[in-house]
Amino acid sequence: MQIQLNGESIQVIANNLYQLVEELGLEGRMIAIERNLEVVPKSEYATTELEENDRIELVHMIGGG
Repeated sequence: MQIQLNGESIQVIANNLYQLVEELGLEGRMIAIERNLEVVPKSEYATTELEENDRIELVHMIGGG
């Protein structure tokens, strides 16, 4: 399926946000996801289905000092 991820059109096989995180290799990291202008709580990643042309903004936190 085709989605917009951080402003870029990409093809993914994921069906939900949890699978998208895994597909992108970001599992276990601190991330925040917005789907179609709404922030999705981490507890809802597995139940939030992706749809064709969804606009996903994904940010992962990087520690440093």
